[in-house]
Amino acid sequence: MPHPTTGPLVLDGGLATELAARGYDLSDALWSARLLADAPEAIEAVHRAYFEAGANVAITASYQASFEGFAARGYSHSDTVRLLQQSVTLAQAARDHVAASASAPARDMWVAASVGPYGATLHDGSEYRGNYGLTEDALVAFHRPRMEALLGAGPDLLACETLPSLLEARAVVRVLREFPQARAWVTFSCRDGAHTSAGDAIAECAQMLHAEPQVVAMGVNCVDPVLVTPLVRTMAAETSKPIVVYPNSGELWNAAARCWEGSATRFTGYLHEWIDAGATWIGGCCRTTPEDIRVVRAVVDGG
Repeated sequence: MPHPTTGPLVLDGGLATELAARGYDLSDALWSARLLADAPEAIEAVHRAYFEAGANVAITASYQASFEGFAARGYSHSDTVRLLQQSVTLAQAARDHVAASASAPARDMWVAASVGPYGATLHDGSEYRGNYGLTEDALVAFHRPRMEALLGAGPDLLACETLPSLLEARAVVRVLREFPQARAWVTFSCRDGAHTSAGDAIAECAQMLHAEPQVVAMGVNCVDPVLVTPLVRTMAAETSKPIVVYPNSGELWNAAARCWEGSATRFTGYLHEWIDAGATWIGGCCRTTPEDIRVVRAVVDGG
């Protein structure tokens, strides 16, 4: 399986953010994953928009997709496999469409299949706390069928993202080892500039991931932009692998009210600082847009 291993690379931005901006209702426990069944063409269109804005990598709409979540809506196991794999093929189709256009960019374009944390399926913000009360074995059992289904569609790599704890990262790595040809990045949600959401030292996380040959990059995502620089510096001191960052806008998610609160810190103002700290794969998460990714592209290209 080909995969990107060198930087710098530009990742995409907020998928659900752009879908909501285009008028789609995402007030649902499945979040953007619902549109895999209800409006797949909308997902493909957003992937195209990010590739056209300068992204090297599209992250699929499978973050909140799970067998448990789809089963609660009446979908069978085989239906869920189909929808998970469709998340990959939609991004691949968007990539191929942009690559075949008359103004096709002269850059590599990749598809990373999103593997969200267990907490994302609870629909209560647990991915920003990590206090699931589950064992590592239970997390392995949860992640295995999703990762197997996604890999069956042939993504370039997996994006194991917004993991709130070292425990869940270890579980994901255990599953990854069951598929020796697979490659992944692993990124954490963090509560401050030195610890995951669950309180693990980010340096310890980097040390663990550095020793895993199938993990091709590591970093943080969906964190406040102001926390990124110290997190990157700490991780870069523990590994020679690429450091991935794709923070949110700086607002906070209120899971009970189903809304974002606080003020946005437009993360593009920090780009040079992150690059200087050691970040090489850069994009945006919640509340970031194709316009933000155009700015990232310009900065990465030396603009």
